[in-house]
Amino acid sequence: VQLRGATIPHRVIGRFGASKVVLVPAGPGTGVKAGPGVRDVLECAGIHNILTKTHGSTNPINLVKATIAGLLELRTREEVAALRGVTL
Repeated sequence: VQLRGATIPHRVIGRFGASKVVLVPAGPGTGVKAGPGVRDVLECAGIHNILTKTHGSTNPINLVKATIAGLLELRTREEVAALRGVTL
């Protein structure tokens, strides 16, 4: 997924085990508002502006895996249009 403005294209929820991480796009200058494990994953992915919220278990390993699962669920407008068979 290509990032525009160093944020994610839409809101997404990543789940792993009992952990859940909500990833919300943020405007320029916001920074990475996340806990330590989630922050490291997002910074390695090149995301500089994002808001996060964790729910459920706060096991650091599960939060990292939930963050990665959430990032893998991201779709661009073009991918969604192709899946639905419509043109933009």
